[in-house]
Amino acid sequence: MKRILTLFAAIMLSVFQANAQTGTWSGKLDVQGTKLSLVFHLDGDNPTMDSPDQGAKGIPVQIERKSYGGLAIKIPSLGASYEGIYMVHQVVGTFKQSGMSLPLTLMPGEDKPKRPQTPQGPFPYATEEVAFINGDVTLNGTLVLPEGYSRTTPVLIMVTGSGQQNRDEEIFEHKPFAVIADALARAGIATLRYDDRGFSGYKGNINDCTTEDFKNDALAGIELLRTRFDKVGVIGHSEGGTIALMLAAEQKVDFVVSLAGMVISGAETLVWQNKVALQESGLTNEQIDSYCKMLEKAFDVRAHGGRMPDPDDYDVPEVLMQNYWAVVAQIQMPYMIHFLRLDMRPLLGNVTCPVLALNGTKDVQVEYESNLSALRNTLPSNSKNQIESVDGVNHLFQHCKTGAVTEYRDIEETISPAVLETIIKWISR
Repeated sequence: MKRILTLFAAIMLSVFQANAQTGTWSGKLDVQGTKLSLVFHLDGDNPTMDSPDQGAKGIPVQIERKSYGGLAIKIPSLGASYEGIYMVHQVVGTFKQSGMSLPLTLMPGEDKPKRPQTPQGPFPYATEEVAFINGDVTLNGTLVLPEGYSRTTPVLIMVTGSGQQNRDEEIFEHKPFAVIADALARAGIATLRYDDRGFSGYKGNINDCTTEDFKNDALAGIELLRTRFDKVGVIGHSEGGTIALMLAAEQKVDFVVSLAGMVISGAETLVWQNKVALQESGLTNEQIDSYCKMLEKAFDVRAHGGRMPDPDDYDVPEVLMQNYWAVVAQIQMPYMIHFLRLDMRPLLGNVTCPVLALNGTKDVQVEYESNLSALRNTLPSNSKNQIESVDGVNHLFQHCKTGAVTEYRDIEETISPAVLETIIKWISR
């Protein structure tokens, strides 16, 4: 009997070991106090890895399955690897990248964050899949139609922030545009949200496109909406908020909702972003100020011409010099050159339609005070304008502790309900 039990245990161990080398496994790296989730999908002929906290999915990996539950994974595109061994329902091992070795324990399955605001059917409104064209670019989207809609129903086109995003502006499993569209539809307001060019099916070089191109994409959607609705507005987030104001300045829309929109120049915004990030790095204020002055000069030269700054003229440590040269390389792209020049303040005098502008006080991507002040000081007087800061929320309008991007995924709230209520009340009024 003892020999039979030993054989049974060996069989069960081999089953457990096989299970450890298939399916989905996930764990968290501790990178200098920052938790970074990794998810490995080990089934099939094309295994992959996700890094949900960085918004990366489907990274190809190579697997070597060893005896006694050993597992070796290579991630060639990241120059990284993982080696572990199955031990009592978990895989214990080490993740290596760029000379670093970090312990990583994988557990079966994926610990997906809760997203209680993501809309779930059945819905009390209709949706239509639509397409519209800007030149040689076809954009696909979802038109949300509230019950009993007509030509007099207000409608908004939804414009995402920088970077290529889908129609829900999805980030870390949050779907803010889906949440907004659902709330508006339930309040009798129609919306059109669409996938950005470059998100799928775009054949050109997305780095050659500028904010002007993305504005014209939105304009093509507005022209589609004009065939069915009398009052067409735009709701834009981040860069989309800037695009909303651009369209208003060209008098292409009847009302505007800007969420965390940038009004001051792109150059000023990038300098401020760098300063905020470096304040958490342990560098002295003098070093940070010197680096930001060098950046400011480089941005001005790239945007308007002139001679690039000589790094020897600035008191900048070597670690920041490496970052500086990476920034200099990045600002060669047409998108970045246009972004550095982009400044809404000279255009705001042309805005005649009502504007709702909201920016969060804990936003570390678009500074709320300078941008809202620019709107208050420059927009023509209009009793229907509403320009407000929202206390305690980040760039996504989530209630948060610090506003840091690293918090986005861990926060269950997709967007503050109070912000949704403000938008609905303003449009309805």
